[in-house]
Amino acid sequence: MSALPTQPEAMAPSAPARRDSLPRALVRNRSGLVGAVLTLLVLVVAVAGWAGAVPYDPAAQEVAVALQGPSGSHWLGTDQFGRDVFSRVAAGLGSSLLVAAGAVAASGTVGVVLGIVGGYFGGIADRVIGVLTNVLFAFPSLLLALALASTLSRNRATVALAVAVVYVPIFVRVARGPVLTLRGTDYVVAATAVGQRRLATLFTHVLPNMGGIVLVQVTLSLSWAVLTEASLGFLGFGTPPPAASLGVMVYDARTLSDVAPWLLAGPGVALIVFVFGLNLLGAGLRDVFDPRTGGRR
Repeated sequence: MSALPTQPEAMAPSAPARRDSLPRALVRNRSGLVGAVLTLLVLVVAVAGWAGAVPYDPAAQEVAVALQGPSGSHWLGTDQFGRDVFSRVAAGLGSSLLVAAGAVAASGTVGVVLGIVGGYFGGIADRVIGVLTNVLFAFPSLLLALALASTLSRNRATVALAVAVVYVPIFVRVARGPVLTLRGTDYVVAATAVGQRRLATLFTHVLPNMGGIVLVQVTLSLSWAVLTEASLGFLGFGTPPPAASLGVMVYDARTLSDVAPWLLAGPGVALIVFVFGLNLLGAGLRDVFDPRTGGRR
């Protein structure tokens, strides 16, 4: 879980061509279509858990039905306190998604801005940003998140902050590479030659041509942020109880695997399907935005 996600390949700009809309292009791409369906399925469950639209209160304990297997009344069984596992998985997904989305939004915003500043304007700003990025990359991602989470108070906001710091350097490099390529293209050089201001050139010619690669990285980082949040919960530094946490559920299931093996199925399958779906969706988006494939890969 400590490995960093692989940043997508830089895609060279090409001449404008007629392309399908994003939904139609994803439908034509098998990876993107499967990933979108899996991601949407998990999102529905996560939103239901976050909104409380689940069969049982995730925190309600009923010792009389503790450690019961899957049944019509409890689809994924109950845990050692008699809590409904499905309701807790849905609530845990909602909590993980909220933390991961906040972390990726923060890291993406900061990282893309720094990458654009360093790649487009260069100079001392690029060197300073490069040094800071390399320093953050020197630490294993999970170890850095764990060190930050252990020094902060335990709540969703601080967990999101700890995860966000880990992914800032990834977005810096993802944004900086395309900017370096785009600023040397003919249309950017021509815009500068006719006297267009650098900021105007940045917003009219550079940013619109790098949106695709940033969107691909957002999907990949979101999947890894969910895993990082679950890992922190497993190690005892995630979202504190009584809130449901997929990482804590996996930890509890590990200790009860001999007597209640179904406890691991719910949170484990939820994590696998969500991460697998997001990675397939990211692969599909990469193909859609890649001018060499036109979304047909």
